[in-house]
Amino acid sequence: MALAISLRGGDPSRVATPLLAVGLHSGGVFPRVLAPLDKAYGGALSRAVRQADFKGNRDESLLVVGTGPGPARVLLVGLGESEDTYGAVTRAATLAGRKGNALGVRKMAFWAPQLSGDTVEAAAFGLSRGAWEFSDYKTQPPAKDRPRPLAEAVVIAADARGSQASLAAGVALGEGQHLARRLQQLPGNVCTPEYLARTARDIGKRHRLRVTVFGRRDLKRLKMESFLAVAAGTPQDPKLIVVEYRGGRRGAAPIALVGKGLCFDSGGISIKPAQGMEMMKYDMSGAAGVLGAIEAIARMKLRVNVVGLIGSTTNMPSGTAMNPGDVVTASNGKTIEILNTDAEGRLVLADVLAYSARFKPAAIIDAATLTGACVIALGNSATGVMTNDESLQSEVLAAATRGGEPGWPLPMWDDYREMIKGDIADIKNIGGRGAGTITAALFLREFVPAGVPWVHLDIAGTAYSEADLVVIPKGPTGVPVRTFVEFVRGRAR
Repeated sequence: MALAISLRGGDPSRVATPLLAVGLHSGGVFPRVLAPLDKAYGGALSRAVRQADFKGNRDESLLVVGTGPGPARVLLVGLGESEDTYGAVTRAATLAGRKGNALGVRKMAFWAPQLSGDTVEAAAFGLSRGAWEFSDYKTQPPAKDRPRPLAEAVVIAADARGSQASLAAGVALGEGQHLARRLQQLPGNVCTPEYLARTARDIGKRHRLRVTVFGRRDLKRLKMESFLAVAAGTPQDPKLIVVEYRGGRRGAAPIALVGKGLCFDSGGISIKPAQGMEMMKYDMSGAAGVLGAIEAIARMKLRVNVVGLIGSTTNMPSGTAMNPGDVVTASNGKTIEILNTDAEGRLVLADVLAYSARFKPAAIIDAATLTGACVIALGNSATGVMTNDESLQSEVLAAATRGGEPGWPLPMWDDYREMIKGDIADIKNIGGRGAGTITAALFLREFVPAGVPWVHLDIAGTAYSEADLVVIPKGPTGVPVRTFVEFVRGRAR
């Protein structure tokens, strides 16, 4: 159930709500504007700040229960010392939403100093992100014992009248990320290529977008041998999914968002170790990011043309699966020597990237949980970013920073290209242990339409978390929805 978020102004002490979250900066100064609220709580709030029981540090929180009128509880949430006010408010509101959901309150409110414009958007998005949870497959307790999920939230703004558009943008961002995280969290036997295709059609129906879905027969007609090689081991019908959002000028070149949609990746004949293989349901996170971004972009009605392209299948070992040593011809005519069947995402994306040429895109950004090497290089804090155009890369990195999904550039020097030269074909799908993230990106570059600026996002370390991240629980993070949306929004302004 989506969180209903509204906007109001006025004195937070007069808001009758089960929970009021108050974002405070570090530094030990209690805002004068909160004096009426503090008085209603017998001075407990300012005393907590003065005595350093609450310091306002990032991710810090303190719950105080009241007895009189106004908010029944106040949750002090730290904004920290960051100069990035948007990011600080987003994080604090996310934590507040998560705490509110855990408390079982149906309604809550959020206040922070001088909320208006962009920071209202940040608060709305944060509350939405924090309230999200996935419990579809858990047996629920009896109704009387069942915790009530957070259903409504109010953002208390300094400029409520002038911040309605910002609130709507925050809600749109939240809904886009909800869609992506839900797809990511679904098990592989539910979130199949057909399920992704149905989700795309639902988005298309909801926002009147053109959606085209190609199956195995179509891929054969399109001569996508590279994509089909990955799908050879599964009876599930592979899908090439195309979603067209036309918010810009008629005939203007679109931005192409490309996502890897491996709904489960066993590694194929080059099978993965059993330990941790269940996490490979997240190998469709790039595709989830594309669909979530399109949902948000359509809700925001951005004045730009966007085409989302997804290659989706599963990579399974069977009597019909591709074998190490096989050679296939991609749809752009290049031959590929398959040395490792677990390097399958690049085989799917090769044909999808080549297909994007039909739309004559102004720029291409692809996202994929592509290499374990990226996790070794950057851990779980940054997305690997590679490109054929440094200007576009700078634009994408700035968008990623704005969206709270930081990236880090890796080199694409020609010396690395030598590592993937084929022995009996044009190119091979792995280049050895060294520089694995870079050689994977260089493989993809071979299939990018000539002359089109392109950026590759390796989200293997950032799309999901194997531990609780305080503001986000263990599981899907929604990366790269915000990066995609912020880039498109930047082009629309």
